[in-house]
Parts: sequence; structure tokens; C-alpha cells
Amino acid sequence: PLTLELACGKGDYTLGLACLFPGDNFVGVDIKGNRIWKGARIALDERLENVAFLRAPIDQLDRLLKPGSVQQIWITFPDPFLRKSKAKKRLTHLRFLHVYRRVLVPGGKISLKTDCAELYDYTREVLAECGCEIIRDIPDVYREAPDVVLGIRTFYEQMHLQNGRTIRYLQFTLPETLPPVPSKKHENATPVSGEGA
Repeated sequence: PLTLELACGKGDYTLGLACLFPGDNFVGVDIKGNRIWKGARIALDERLENVAFLRAPIDQLDRLLKPGSVQQIWITFPDPFLRKSKAKKRLTHLRFLHVYRRVLVPGGKISLKTDCAELYDYTREVLAECGCEIIRDIPDVYREAPDVVLGIRTFYEQMHLQNGRTIRYLQFTLPETLPPVPSKKHENATPVSGEGA
């Protein structure tokens, strides 16, 4: 089974999952090679043979991976792109869901872990509009002791927790068909709750 961590940075989650599940394969994906170099170095030093890193744009994943080749996708602490004009860059935007749909196995799971309330709320709205099934919805991961998988902490998560930020989590699946991606004109006219005027 193959699991992706998108916008993986130094690959903290990729490495953590690989240690927990040595029988599965994990690929951290990021566009910046200097970020993934550290994770790749750790994987080599610790001889983690079930870890790889891919330097690529996330919106091109369906050109790089076989259809239905991915079991799970993790999106850990991505840039929330809070300005409405940047909404299409959010990794839970409908245009990305279409890419994920093509690479995931039927029923494959997507997990979002974030400190950003606006991204969390936005994602819940997108999932409702698209007919996605939410499997887990945890508005405060550390209110109670998280399970071992949710307890993996990235570099940024450690910083957010030290600053008293709340960590949120969503796990969901995609429907068989997704609505079409709206045109740019229509998309910019749609307000997103939680975004300032």
C-alpha cells in the first residue's frame, strides 16, 4: 500500500508513518528540494526502505502516478492561502480533489491536519458541497490523548503547540464523481466563510 504526504516539508509525517507501518510504502511530496533533502537524509541514515521523496507540483500527481495506486493521502499543515484570490491554491480546493480522485484507490482516505481554523472550516464546506464522506472530524486533537498516528508531530506542529494553537483533523473519502471545477470568474464570486472583508 502507498501513502502520500503532500507538501511534506522535511517529511516528518512521512518518516513517522514509515516507522509505524514498515510493511507499507510512503512518499513525501514537495516542490522544494531543500525541504525534502532532510527527510531523505534521515530515511537513508535510518535505512528506512519503505520511504521515498518526490520533488513535484502536487497538481501534477495524476501525471506522475498510476490511477488508483494510492491508498491514503496526508495533508499536514499546508499553507492555508487565506486570501480569497488564492483559494485555488489550497490543497483541499476542488481542483486538487480531482487530482486526488484520479490517483486514489476507490474509498481511499484523505487526512488533513492543520492549526488553521479557516482552512478547517473551508475544507468542511468543500466536502459538504462535493458530497464527500467525513470519517473523522476532530476540532481539537490534543484535547484528549491522540492515537499514535495523530500523535506524530511535524516541525511546524511543535511550533504551533508551543504557541498555544489548536490542532484540527479531518479524514474523508471522495465520492465516485466530483462536481466540475468552477470557472475562475464564478470561483472568485463565491465567498468563503471565515475570510475577512
